[in-house]
Amino acid sequence: MKKLWTSVLALSFVLVLAACGSSEEDSSGAESDSGEGSSEIKVGATSVPHAEVLEEAKPLLEEEGITLTIEEYQDYILPNKDLAEGRIDANYFQTIPYLELQEEENGYDFVNLGGIHIEPIGVYSQKYDSLENVEDGTTLVMSRSVSTHGRILSLLEKEGLITLDESVEKVDATVEDIVENPKNIEFDTGVDAANLPEVYEREEEVLVAINTNYAIEAGLVPKDDAIILEDTDSPYVNVVAAQSKDEDNEALNTLVDVLRSDEIQTFIKEEYDGAVVPVSTEDSE
Repeated sequence: MKKLWTSVLALSFVLVLAACGSSEEDSSGAESDSGEGSSEIKVGATSVPHAEVLEEAKPLLEEEGITLTIEEYQDYILPNKDLAEGRIDANYFQTIPYLELQEEENGYDFVNLGGIHIEPIGVYSQKYDSLENVEDGTTLVMSRSVSTHGRILSLLEKEGLITLDESVEKVDATVEDIVENPKNIEFDTGVDAANLPEVYEREEEVLVAINTNYAIEAGLVPKDDAIILEDTDSPYVNVVAAQSKDEDNEALNTLVDVLRSDEIQTFIKEEYDGAVVPVSTEDSE
């Protein structure tokens, strides 16, 4: 009897081990299946227009089997920080010069997956309705971001307000590169980009160069309210950026394809009426 009881215990022990092994194998297999070919992506974007454009792209991505989560930001620093730390899979908010500057300053290892649109930057003023009326010594306020300085200064030079040193690349120009300034324009470069609309509302005597996404959020209509507006052939293309290791990520590249699709490009044209301009793929990388 004792021998029989021992055999039963031994058999029960074997069955328990077998059951545990089977359970672990099943669990491991489920994890593998659920992780394999994952089509969920999280993309960081500033609210206007980027998050709005991504929202429009969601149904098209779902048709491709991709679930998109949008992480909205109100500044230009955190989207790259979070991308570098892996909190998001990609971001869509920045121009190529800004992306390159951020990589240089912070050591980020990012890749430009492709350009989507241009947001022509504008100069606004409550007091002046044209550059001809700008008084001597007027202050022009622009973002503290150095990557935008050459962009704005080139716009001012094109309008005849200043002249830049010919030996300096326009995209790299700073206030120190101004060689002629007949109206003695003063430059304030100490304001965060998100606060520029507030400066415009508060300071009636100044000129303010406002990034178009913030201008739209503030209720401004660039083509109507800006006293000067950048041409649509601007090289400052807004791109989708990711970590370099994800350069060939299928879901992220599909995102770029969808954002460049006729449906989304038509949405951009109709929704923003020239304030946001789709770009051709050959000019966007």
